[in-house]
Amino acid sequence: MKRIFSTLLISLILVGGAFAQRFVTKTGHIKFYSDTPVETIEAHNRQVNSALDIESGDFVFKVLMRGFEFEKALMQEHFNENYVESHKYPNATFVGKIMNPKEIDFGKEGTYGTTVEGDLTIHGVTRKIQEKGTFTVRGDKIIGKAKFKVLVDDYDIKIPKAVIENIAEEIEITVDVELDKLKS
Repeated sequence: MKRIFSTLLISLILVGGAFAQRFVTKTGHIKFYSDTPVETIEAHNRQVNSALDIESGDFVFKVLMRGFEFEKALMQEHFNENYVESHKYPNATFVGKIMNPKEIDFGKEGTYGTTVEGDLTIHGVTRKIQEKGTFTVRGDKIIGKAKFKVLVDDYDIKIPKAVIENIAEEIEITVDVELDKLKS
């Protein structure tokens, strides 16, 4: 999967002569949120690489798992060492496509609804997902936003029984990326 992601990202950025059709960022933002009657857990990650090819609709993400920052250091330690095992699985990736690229006028400012479909890999497990989101065109930037939920069990993340009531079975993921036009 790592090689597929790298190949797709490189091809999105380098292949072809129309560099104006590609948008990238290295500073996207992903938040995850877990809420139970016992505890609310929130983490933010601003080490998110993403690329979008507006011609083909190809859309990729790479997220450094150790980049998630928590309010409490102990939560961050447990997240990395016990749950996502970031030493074994350092990245989460998404490799997919915009399902309606021709319905989005990337040359005209505005906000457009979309559906993105592809393979989300977390903790070494890959699942096909399809989620709704928006793209906002603002000058030479495209802002992508989505909010969706993932089940912890779907990605083989084991929660110890001692803290099972502290962590929701379904985690809310918020994606917010500001992609810049790739300059030739």
